[in-house]
Order: sequence, then structure tokens, then C-alpha cells
Amino acid sequence: MATEGEYESILCVKPDVNVYRIPPRATNRGYRAADWKLDAPDWSGRMRITAKGKVAYIKLEDKVSGELFAQAPVEEYPGITVETVSDSSRYFVLRIQDDNGRSAFIGVGFGDRGDAFDFNVALQDHFKWVKQENELSKSAQSGDSGPKLDLGFKEGQTITLNIGQGKKRDKPRPQGSGGFGLLPPPPGGKIAPPPSSGSSNHNTVPQTGGTATGCLLELDSSNSNTVVQSNPSSDLWGDFSTPASSLPPPARQQNSTNWIQF
Repeated sequence: MATEGEYESILCVKPDVNVYRIPPRATNRGYRAADWKLDAPDWSGRMRITAKGKVAYIKLEDKVSGELFAQAPVEEYPGITVETVSDSSRYFVLRIQDDNGRSAFIGVGFGDRGDAFDFNVALQDHFKWVKQENELSKSAQSGDSGPKLDLGFKEGQTITLNIGQGKKRDKPRPQGSGGFGLLPPPPGGKIAPPPSSGSSNHNTVPQTGGTATGCLLELDSSNSNTVVQSNPSSDLWGDFSTPASSLPPPARQQNSTNWIQF
């Protein structure tokens, strides 16, 4: 039942409702609205559904003065306090109670089917909330009785957090075809053109003449290799030319008498 400290809330209000006296139920087949005098209701007024705690109250009041005609406390729905009829969705059977605890069954009906639907939904929503509250209270009680998990730190226990100290990956540097980094060009300088074919560092081949004397004279005049050296002061890239050590050694000058004797 509701306690004194709980407040009362209004769930639904319907301005037109009819009340009928119903005959006692002779069998267990349920109530039928066709057995009532639907064209001559015994009372007409408004219906107000309130809730106080987990109990809902269906109150039948006068339209003008608001005087209470009857009320039906509902502790569960569906249940014995509110029953539907078997032949219509607009009529219900209520068990009303007075202050002395006496109870009686009356029939109520709505002129509009939508009002009957709102009446039914208001009771369903309230007792759905009651069911959820009961489940929460049971789960809270079962949680208090069970063992509790201790997640606190023990005496002397510490914890270490490493934040922002991830491993850094070194990005590979681009390399040339030979595996070495490319050198930048000299500042303000230009690359010198390669030496011409006429001044290349290789031996001159003598041409053979028609007589032996001309051949000997030409061999005597070209008895040494012709080497062209670049001026290091005018060539910025002289260090990259072929070193002199890689050239074949010049032939030693032989005595001209040897060639004449030959």
C-alpha cells in the first residue's frame, strides 16, 4: 500500500464515463456488456487515474463539483480489480472499495474507443514501472549480500604509467645507385664540358708509310706518348678526371742507332 510520505501523481483523466450496475456472474465465462442496460447508465461523470507510490487509484468524480463517487485501488494489472468484458473493448468491470473496506463490482464504459485505449495504456505503463522498480531493488539486495570485489591498492603497492614514451622509428635516407648519398653541386659553379676527342689521354697510333725509311723516321719522331693534362686552375671538376696513375707508362726513348741497325 501507499505510505503517507509519497506524493500523488495523475496518470490519466477522461471527462465522460458511464457507470452500470451489473448482475452477478453466474458462470466462469466472464462478463458480457450485452447483459447490462447500456442505454440507461446508472451514473455519468469523469474518471481520474492517479498513482501514489506503487498503487494506482481509479477515481469516479462528479464533472462539476469534483465530488468523489467511488474509487478502486489497483495494486496489480491485469488483476481482479480491473477486468475486461468478452464482447467489447470499451467496457470494463471495476472492484470499488469504501473507507471501511467494503467492496462491490460495477461496470464502466466509454463512449469513444480511444478513451478506452488511453485508460488501458495508463495502467500498463504504471505497472511496467512498478515491475522495473521491484527488479532493481532485488538486484541491489542480492548485490549487497554477495562478496564484494576489493579493487583498492594494498599497503605499499604502487603503479607505474609510461605516457608518451613510444619508440621512434628512424626514416631510411634515400641513397644513390652506388649506395652513397648524392653530393650537392658547387655554389655558383658550372660543370665543365668533357674533354674533346682530340685531346683525350690515349696513345697516338702512327700510320705506316710506303718505304721503310719513312716508317723509321715517324717512329723516331713519335717515340713518346702524347698526354694532355687539364689545367686545375680553370677546371673546377679536375679531381674527377682520370688520374695519371691509371694511364699506361710512356715508352722509354731508345737509341736511334738501334733502329738504324734494325
